[in-house]
Amino acid sequence: MGVNEDIRNVALVGHGGSGKTSLSEAMLYDTGTISRLGRVEEKNTVSDYDEEEKNRGFSVNCSVLPCEWRDYRLNILDVPGYMDFVGEVKTAIKAVEGGVMVICAASGVEVGAEVQKEFLAEESLPWLVFINKMDRDNANFEQAMESLNVKFPNTTFVPVTLPIGSQESFKGVVDLLSMKAYMGEEAEETDIPSDMQDEMEQARLELVEYAAEVDDELMLKYLDGEDLTPSEIVSSLAQGTLHRDFVLVLSGSATKNIGVKQLLDAIADFMPDPSSIEREATNLETDEKEIIAPDTEGPLVAQVFKTMADPFVGKISYFRVYSGTLSSDSRVLCTNQGEEERLGQVYIPRGQKQISVEAVEAGDIGSVNKLVYTNTGDTLCDEKAPYRMDKVSYPEPLYSVAVFPKTKEDMDKLGESLSRLVEEDPTLRVDYNSQTKETILSGMGASHIRLATQRLAQKFGVDVETELPAIPYRETITKTAAAQGRHKKQTGGHGQFGDVYCRFEPLERGEGFEFESEIFGGAVPKQYIPAVEKGIREIMETGIVAGYPTVDFKCVLYDGSYHSVDSSELSFKLAAHLAFRAAMPEAGPVLLEPICRIEVSVPEEYMGDILGDLNTRRARVLGMDQDRGNGIITALVPLAEIQRYATDLRSMTQGRGIYTREIVHYDIVPSHLVEQIQQEAEARRERAEARAS
Repeated sequence: MGVNEDIRNVALVGHGGSGKTSLSEAMLYDTGTISRLGRVEEKNTVSDYDEEEKNRGFSVNCSVLPCEWRDYRLNILDVPGYMDFVGEVKTAIKAVEGGVMVICAASGVEVGAEVQKEFLAEESLPWLVFINKMDRDNANFEQAMESLNVKFPNTTFVPVTLPIGSQESFKGVVDLLSMKAYMGEEAEETDIPSDMQDEMEQARLELVEYAAEVDDELMLKYLDGEDLTPSEIVSSLAQGTLHRDFVLVLSGSATKNIGVKQLLDAIADFMPDPSSIEREATNLETDEKEIIAPDTEGPLVAQVFKTMADPFVGKISYFRVYSGTLSSDSRVLCTNQGEEERLGQVYIPRGQKQISVEAVEAGDIGSVNKLVYTNTGDTLCDEKAPYRMDKVSYPEPLYSVAVFPKTKEDMDKLGESLSRLVEEDPTLRVDYNSQTKETILSGMGASHIRLATQRLAQKFGVDVETELPAIPYRETITKTAAAQGRHKKQTGGHGQFGDVYCRFEPLERGEGFEFESEIFGGAVPKQYIPAVEKGIREIMETGIVAGYPTVDFKCVLYDGSYHSVDSSELSFKLAAHLAFRAAMPEAGPVLLEPICRIEVSVPEEYMGDILGDLNTRRARVLGMDQDRGNGIITALVPLAEIQRYATDLRSMTQGRGIYTREIVHYDIVPSHLVEQIQQEAEARRERAEARAS
């Protein structure tokens, strides 16, 4: 039976503030899906229905917005543009066959668009460009086109519509396919303005040439001087778009609803149908990768690409069906968890609304409530034909906080609630740092974490306090020192006696801890030597500089004595503690801090500011490079200096800077900072004791 080739699954991508949500609202209005055009400023758009989105004035969730245009079903996925919510973008792109990149006619291509274009490339998806906000001050179509060519130098951009006027004088668009002008919100068809005739004819000629280049037969026809038919041009442009030979560009204004109908036409005509993009899944019976044929009669293969926790409905799972049909009131296998799920009613989601349907067929997007085992990225299929699709790979978190429950009741619910939060948003990560004894919640930025803690309170009833995590400092020694540890205690019956002489030697950074015995002749009986090592391993967890674990040293047990009655493993373990405490002050103890390697990408005009700022953070710049108008700085910088860097970088670059980081090694803390770290460590211990009480 195949798949419905009239479905178009498309993600609206682009930098935050480029107007994606306003554009999606206009698309719903023009398709007759809604009767009133909502506005972000009025907090009444279909896409931004979450209270956080209304309060912030920008998207934090991916919204599924199905609509009908001509004879096509368009599933529009409106995704967030801000980097804190990049996980929503990656999951949406996994579920579609193409993208529409929205850029601002005044700002041009910004960093969010660059990052999201790479996500499209990872999935080998075709895309269109919509140059939005042509009515805005400083809007300039030519400069926006130049920005596209600079930022994406290996891509050919071909206009399909051109604006009539700009800024205050923007009033319509010219469609180069029909060679007609469409004016105002009603898209009233008129003749092309006379002063634009030459420009339009030249642009039309270039468009037809690109269409002809896709197909050899059309090229011969074109070279013979024959006119290509409209259907030949559209079909050829669709093929060129699918194969990413070029990217078609449209223009308009979402808030004035100009150029939106032409974009809807372009999605229908040029974006691929679900059968055009090959998808792979692993056949769990053969353990081999297979191409999934998008056939409504084939074996069921669906993937959950988004999970939401609704306080009224419960867990909502959004899925894309790649093969087969997912029916209401059926049973399916979640292959990732190895568990059967009993489905209730399935729906077609439209923003916050859910529209009941009997089934969702291959190529389409749906939702279902209250799945028990299935999480984001998991695959649903028939038990008799088990498949598993690859999950999305998410970027590493860049911003972390330590999370502390406010009450004992909150503490009891915290673990489960954090797990459910991570189910909903896989770009969040929860870890327990055994060294600092903190629960760490990590995400893509301060806004991301703030939203997560608000969801903890609103959806799960768990109130938490947050603070920057303790830096996992370590301690080490810089020279050799030796000391005796003698533990002697008389308590009436058997006493306690253990006597050891230990030598402590520094090791190379990263070598950890070594223990060696040089005992000969039984000065310390063999059965007590492991107790000495155990004692050192215990006491090294709290060093003498600021109470952090001591690393990269060797302990050599070279002498001692014992008592035939009073000696025991405990005695020698306590003696080892005393030897460690006695020797450490003489061994040149120092504090070590984690050093990160960071790579910062910013527009070139910010390079000076970023370099200056990094110098104040004790950074060592390793190199600088240029790529598509961006400056790229690689540096080594202490973790303590960049805990808030995700927020600071966006502030310094108006949201246009991004960075990655990883801890690569530990290095000695400058001596003038040690006292401050000691004070902070003591303050943290006091706060921990207060919470415990």
